[in-house]
Amino acid sequence: MGGSSNTTTTTSGGGAGGGGKDKDRDRDRARGSAVSFTEGEKVLAYHGPLLYEAKVQKTENREDEWRYFVHYLGWNKNWDEWVASDRLLKLTEENVRKQLELKNQSGDKTVRTGGRSAQHNPKGSNVDAKADKEDTKGLVKGKKRKNQLGVEEKERRSSESLLMSQFPVTLKKQLVDDWEFVTQLGKLVKLPRSPTVDGILTKYLEYRVKKDNKISDSCAEVTKGLRCYFDKALPAMLLYKKEQKQYKEEIKGDVSPSTVYGAEHLLRLFVKLPELLSSVNMEEDALNKLQQKLLDILKFLQKNQVHFFLSAYDGDSKGADGAKGK
Repeated sequence: MGGSSNTTTTTSGGGAGGGGKDKDRDRDRARGSAVSFTEGEKVLAYHGPLLYEAKVQKTENREDEWRYFVHYLGWNKNWDEWVASDRLLKLTEENVRKQLELKNQSGDKTVRTGGRSAQHNPKGSNVDAKADKEDTKGLVKGKKRKNQLGVEEKERRSSESLLMSQFPVTLKKQLVDDWEFVTQLGKLVKLPRSPTVDGILTKYLEYRVKKDNKISDSCAEVTKGLRCYFDKALPAMLLYKKEQKQYKEEIKGDVSPSTVYGAEHLLRLFVKLPELLSSVNMEEDALNKLQQKLLDILKFLQKNQVHFFLSAYDGDSKGADGAKGK
C-alpha cells in the first residue's frame, strides 16, 4: 500500500488481471463516483489494483468535486491520504466479494478484507491498534511488506519514518506548546524572529565547520535545500489559519520567509518532510544519508533550544515577550 495521494498509483498496477478486470474496475469506479461518503463511514478503497477496507475521516469539496481523507484499517497512519470518490466503494457484501476476487487474481495475501471476510486477514481479526503497531514496527526496522508497491517504494517509506522515529522528545513538546499558543490561546510569534531560519542554518554550518574543521559540499547542499523547502512550504502547509493575516503583512515583494520566520516554524517543516520527500526520486542509500543529515540539524536545534525558541508568544501580531534566555 502506498502513502501518496497521486492517483496514478491506482491505475499503474492494473495489468495483472487482464482487460476483463480493468472493465469491471472501471464500472465499479463509475458507480463509486455517483455516491457520497460521510465522515466515520467504513468503505472499500482502491489502492493500486486492490481494494482495502478504510474509514473516511474527513470530507472536503474542492472545486465542485468531493474528496475524502481515508485511513486504511489495519495499516499505519503514514498511509492515510486524500482520495476522490472514484476510488471508494460502499462496504457491501457485493463489493467485499469484488475485493476478494481482486485479491485472488493478483495473488496478494496482504490485502485487508472487510465485513465477514475479515478472517482472511493474515494477521487475524485483532483490533486495528495492534495491526498499526506491527506496521509501525515494520516501517522502523525496514521490513519489506509483500504487496503491490514493490521493494523500492517500501524501503523509501521505511527510510522516511526514520526521521520521525528519532525526533527529539523535547522538540515534540515544543511543537505541542507551539500548537497551544496559536490555536488555543490565540497568540502569535513576533516577527521578524531572531535568529531567523536563514540565521539558524548559517549557525549550523558554522557549528559543522568547528566540529569537522571543514564544511562538506553535501552539508551545504542540504541546508540550501532545506531553506528552499521552507520558503516554498511555509504559506502552503506550515501556517495555522490564525497566522495567515500576519504572513500577508510580513511577507511582501521579494522577501523570503526564511529571513523573517524562526525556529518555531522551521520545526513544523521537519514534521512535514517525510511527506515532501515521498515525491523525491532518490536512491535508498542517498535517502538514508539525507535522513541522517536532517536528524543532525534537529539535534542542533535541540542543543540550542533555549536560545532559538520563544518561551511565550504575543496576544497578536504586534508585540512579543522575547526569546528564552534573554
